[in-house]
Amino acid sequence: MSKTALITGVTGQDGSYLAELLLAKGYRVVGVVRRSSTTPYERIAHLVDRLELVSADLLDQTSLTDVVQATQPDEIYNLAAQSFVQTSWNQPVLTGEFTALGVTRMLEAVRKAAPAARFYQASSSEQFGKVVETPQRESTPFYPRSPYGVAKVYGHWITVNYRESFGLYAVSGILFNHESPRRGLEFVTRKISDGVARIKLGLQHELRLGNLDARRDWGFAGDYVDAMWRMLQQDEPDDYVIGTGDTWSVREFCEAAFGAVGLDYRAHVVQDERFFRPAEVDLLVADPAKARTQLGWSPVVGFRDLVAMMVQADLERYQRAR
Repeated sequence: MSKTALITGVTGQDGSYLAELLLAKGYRVVGVVRRSSTTPYERIAHLVDRLELVSADLLDQTSLTDVVQATQPDEIYNLAAQSFVQTSWNQPVLTGEFTALGVTRMLEAVRKAAPAARFYQASSSEQFGKVVETPQRESTPFYPRSPYGVAKVYGHWITVNYRESFGLYAVSGILFNHESPRRGLEFVTRKISDGVARIKLGLQHELRLGNLDARRDWGFAGDYVDAMWRMLQQDEPDDYVIGTGDTWSVREFCEAAFGAVGLDYRAHVVQDERFFRPAEVDLLVADPAKARTQLGWSPVVGFRDLVAMMVQADLERYQRAR
């Protein structure tokens, strides 16, 4: 009999890749969407006829409990959040409601309506923030540097708390930056790939960015959702750091992206202080050894292939629109 998976954030980057993976494994996949006047389903448009979409909201306890009760999932993936770091300074309270308390509401729904279900919480490398050791592993202390990072730390620890207090199978994946052609345009990697495509096609001439020296551990989202699934297949629940173990600067991302279309980034990129963070996170790099040994997981898509994939997808999108 096929398993049922419930995904919050199914319309997002990770949700769409995870839904693809689970459908390929024969799961019944139920996606939680917020009721709104618009339906931003472009990332799952190719899957909609194979998904069950249900309405609920991380801000509303009753709706979450009702959905869990009605669907009785075997696995729950909580990917929904206010996930853009920059926005979290402008909307810190809302970020806390979604990204911190939303996790508690989901865990309460699981505890009350499907306590045997296995629960995955999307933790983030932003929890490490002002890092106290490099690389960062499961035992590295958190020092978040944004309201988003602080909210994610709460979500992480409340998941541990429900696991230890109520015996739930609840895990957190501490995922480092993971990108794809489905990344939102507000994120720097997609801002770069989109800008490169526009510049190559003559639609704009410069690209304004913030701190070019910030370094990140960038992987492909399609690889990372496989790690999420693997975490819920283990005998015992545990938390894992997921990343590549390599670090690249925003400048190097620009170099690779412009290089993919035969351009020199230095002719087009302008550093603009408006895009600097109030408190910068300078260096994030994962130590994914535990995931490698215990989950048998390792990334497939390398950095330069990822950058080229994103640039190519944006080029094709603009060419189709012409």
